[in-house]
Formats: sequence, structure tokens, C-alpha cells
Amino acid sequence: MYQALLFLHSITRWLVLLSLVYAIYKAAKGLIQQTAFTKSDNATRHITATIAHVQLVIGITLYFKSPLIQYFWRHTRMAVREMDLLFFSLIHMLMMITAITVITIGSALAKRKPTDRAKYQTMLVWFGIAMLIIFLAIPWPFSPLAHRPYLR
Repeated sequence: MYQALLFLHSITRWLVLLSLVYAIYKAAKGLIQQTAFTKSDNATRHITATIAHVQLVIGITLYFKSPLIQYFWRHTRMAVREMDLLFFSLIHMLMMITAITVITIGSALAKRKPTDRAKYQTMLVWFGIAMLIIFLAIPWPFSPLAHRPYLR
């Protein structure tokens, strides 16, 4: 089950990134062209937040099933010196929860904004910040914090 969750989490990462890129693109385009905030734009906002929440649920499930995390919490004093263990046990989790919180807040704020311009602007800023946090927290193959392949 752990390996399946890990694979699913790795695949869903790309869905989160693609949906964020698309939502940010649509928000920037709508802001620049000063177009109306359509049902399609609203659906993009909602779907992006939903995909992020699905990834969070998979990630939390994976967190509690991971032998790496279990080892970290059993041997915290020694494990905290090991960057891979520290990254996955604390840094990755906290940054991703922060990013999903930013997406959720941005989505909720954009939904409630009175003008189309404000909706686009809110999506652009909040989703952009979340994407930056996510890019920093993903264990890319080139990351100095933890190395993982692009796809498991």
C-alpha cells in the first residue's frame, strides 16, 4: 500500500503543478486583458483547489504510513541531523500544508471578491505564492535538501 500511495502522490504532484500553472495563466490573462471572470475561470479556481486538497489527503496518509517518518519520530535526536529525514518529516510537510492553506485562502477570497479584476488579481497573487512554496518544497532531483526522481 505504501508504494502505491507514493506513486499516486508523485503523479498527483504533476496535476497540482499543471492546475496551478493553468490557473495562474488564466488569472494573468484575465487581468491583463480585463475580461469578465467566467464560469470557466471559476471552475479553474475550484478545480485547482480541489486537486491540491486531494494531494494533501494523499500526502497525509502517506506521512503516517511512511517507514521513513516512523523512524524519524522514534529516533528524533539522531534523525534530525540527517537532512533527508528532516526534510520529509518536517520541512516538506509543513511547507506543503502552508501551500495548500494559501491556495485555500486564495480560492475562498477570489470567490468572494466583488469585481472581476479583484478575482483575477487575488487568484494570481495567492496561487503564485502557493506555487513558489510548492516548488521549494518538492524534492526535485536537483534539490539540495532531498533528492527524488521526477516520477516514482
